[in-house]
Amino acid sequence: MTGEPHERPPRSPWRFGTPLVVLACGALFVTSAANSEGTDLRPGRYTDLSSLVEAENQEYEELQVRVQDLTGDVERLTDQVGAEEVRRIHDQVDELRAPAGFTPVAGPGVTITLSDAPADVINSSTRDIELLIVHQQDIQAVVNAMWTGGAEAVTIQGKRVITSTGIKCEGNAVMIQGVAYPQPYVISAIGDPDRLQDAIADDDYLEIYRRASLPPDVSVGWDLEVEERLEMPAFDGVSPLTYAEPIR
Repeated sequence: MTGEPHERPPRSPWRFGTPLVVLACGALFVTSAANSEGTDLRPGRYTDLSSLVEAENQEYEELQVRVQDLTGDVERLTDQVGAEEVRRIHDQVDELRAPAGFTPVAGPGVTITLSDAPADVINSSTRDIELLIVHQQDIQAVVNAMWTGGAEAVTIQGKRVITSTGIKCEGNAVMIQGVAYPQPYVISAIGDPDRLQDAIADDDYLEIYRRASLPPDVSVGWDLEVEERLEMPAFDGVSPLTYAEPIR
């Protein structure tokens, strides 16, 4: 083929410069690594790390002192467990658990059932609706009469009643220890059946309740049954009391 010879393009200076730059960078990396001996060349970071380690060590020492103090307290209290005063207090607590309601109880007693008037009576009666349903004061009156009659233990709907038990109306149910229960309300007491019945019969409020239950257009429920044996569980709720002092 004939014609003018083809001219080659001029060589770019980067063809030789790039390898030189790479070699220079590598040399710098090697020099830095040798000078640092495997450590960070930025002194500020080292200062922060040193401060952090010092602070952590100080906190650790403070925690050690705290642990030693608590260990000493535990040892001191452990030594007191066998002391006569501690044993006396434990005996008092054990004696009070039963009357406070924190142990199961069994024995003879009575059961009273209170109930609203039947639905057909409520729908047809011309009486005030308040006379046809059971209220919290009705339940409280029964419980109070049972305590007056020397009850050893009392339950409402099978739940143990203690001094802090609250009874509150909530709509068409009654709240007992924060739980809503529908009627009928079953209230039981362990004790001398004769004494319990006498106390209930002598209660003025319950006498009015029983008389009001007799008219057919009221028919609010009342039933008393003598029990040969009742079994009651220990109180299993949460008591709001942290401690109590006797009234002087």
